[in-house]
Amino acid sequence: MPKAKGKSRRQKFNYNVNRKRLLRASRKRSAPRIKCTTIRHAWDSNKSVAHNLAEMGLARDPNKAVPIQKREPRVMEVDGQEGRKKIVRKPYVLNELESEASLPEKKCETLSGDLIEYVQHMIKNHGENYKAMARDEKNYYQDTPKQIKRKINVYKRFYPKEYHAFVASLQQEKMDYRQ
Repeated sequence: MPKAKGKSRRQKFNYNVNRKRLLRASRKRSAPRIKCTTIRHAWDSNKSVAHNLAEMGLARDPNKAVPIQKREPRVMEVDGQEGRKKIVRKPYVLNELESEASLPEKKCETLSGDLIEYVQHMIKNHGENYKAMARDEKNYYQDTPKQIKRKINVYKRFYPKEYHAFVASLQQEKMDYRQ
């Protein structure tokens, strides 16, 4: 079989490419991206991972930082024998990470708009009658009365203010309708 036309030719050196820039770009791509901003700013790329983490007061290996205690009887420690203490040169990193970890977690519990609309429709038309809700034509997924009750309870738990406002508006509509 004949060879491909372009393969038989000798490769020429391309003088128009900046090799220094290529090398720098490949190093940047190959280096892992540190997501935590405080660690990223304190990181020194000329030092090793272990050295950087030790300066920040962080552990490289969690198993060595907090060893699993063995069930052997403990031996009395001699006062004169103390291990070498690690010097933390960048304590601000540790302080920022602790303050960030102590912040309360945001609630990100939400329901889909379709589910909210479904629950409001069921409450509006049937009140607390879950068996009637199960027979409703809008019950596309053929939920059982217990499943519908569970969905309504989830709606009540996630959106208590909206639920009470919705029920109050229903009461107001009933009052207006009677008059």
